[in-house]
Amino acid sequence: MQKDFHYYATYCAAFLAGYTHEECMQICYSAQFVDCCSQTFLENIHAPKSAATTQLPLELVNCRTDLLGLQNITRIWASFHFLPRDLKNPNVKGLPRYKNKYRLICGPNGDLIKKTVELAKGESLPAVGLAMHVLADTWAHQYFAGTPSLVINNTTTHFYELLPDGTERKITFRHSAGTPDDLSQSLYTASLFQGNENSIMNLGHGRAGHLPDYSFIRYKYLPAWGHYQEIVKDNPADYLHAFTQMIYAMQYLRGSLDHFETDRYAEECITGLRDRIQSLLTKRQLDSSEDWRQLGEELSGKPIEDFSITRYEEAYLNAPAEEKSSTFLGQFILAALAQKSMVTGQIFQSGNHLAGYAVDYKRKGFRGIRDFAKLIEHKLEKEDFK
Repeated sequence: MQKDFHYYATYCAAFLAGYTHEECMQICYSAQFVDCCSQTFLENIHAPKSAATTQLPLELVNCRTDLLGLQNITRIWASFHFLPRDLKNPNVKGLPRYKNKYRLICGPNGDLIKKTVELAKGESLPAVGLAMHVLADTWAHQYFAGTPSLVINNTTTHFYELLPDGTERKITFRHSAGTPDDLSQSLYTASLFQGNENSIMNLGHGRAGHLPDYSFIRYKYLPAWGHYQEIVKDNPADYLHAFTQMIYAMQYLRGSLDHFETDRYAEECITGLRDRIQSLLTKRQLDSSEDWRQLGEELSGKPIEDFSITRYEEAYLNAPAEEKSSTFLGQFILAALAQKSMVTGQIFQSGNHLAGYAVDYKRKGFRGIRDFAKLIEHKLEKEDFK
């Protein structure tokens, strides 16, 4: 997904869930910031690099693709952008050496999204926003995996856009990163084909370009893992599910509901808005930010600030060391460490080592990356407080 949904649509969902304008601004900022919090950014503010929730193109180009490098890539992309639906999927087909990769395929309403939402319960507003980014991406990025893999993420030339008039048009992909997608010709930019199984070009939905990130598009294609079975992806329907599930999840996180369950949606909260939202989701445009902004400002009666990556940077830099975790960025960093730790742990416990080795610090004590000590201190402080 893009800023239009992660920032402006998340603001709308948060307001419909009952949060104030000020709270919505923090939630939607955090949701969008997941796409910005790179190791480069964290180094610049002298924060733990393990809290990275994304990797910049230049970072990816320079990434190692040995075992440790691939594990680091997987920890980031599987935790925040391609949350696995079923880590123990018994119906995985294909060569045994690839089965663990198949089990990382993203999709909505799995056990991990329930754990993700519950992990944010009782935590900060930045933690809420981070969870909403992960939840929304389970709908947009389903059928792809957050680990470099030709056998999972590659696509064939059988790729067609399903147009609103009921006709089909063949999609043409090109490798031209600086050129905007051409909707009128169904001409889209995608990553360059690389036959190496672990090439960065085969990470996530790179081989399908930005198609999964556009709310308006409906398309059909043959995924590399699908045994030549055609998949139809209906983004307008999926994005509507994502929007109403975010409202439901934030009602739970705000305290209006006692339990969070998968496959439930706050349909009642968009009564009177459904046609407007449906029209917005199906409008053929590369960026829907202004339409979502207008809806959000009508809902709250307050102006929605433009997103700026540096908005909270100065407060974090100027805070004393013992108070950094109380700042917005400090709270986001704790939420990111918690999410990455949870997902990595769940992947490892399923018998899958693609995201690295995880230790249950409560049973075995702290081992591993020093940066995670900050997360452990936070958890122990909360337990002592209780």
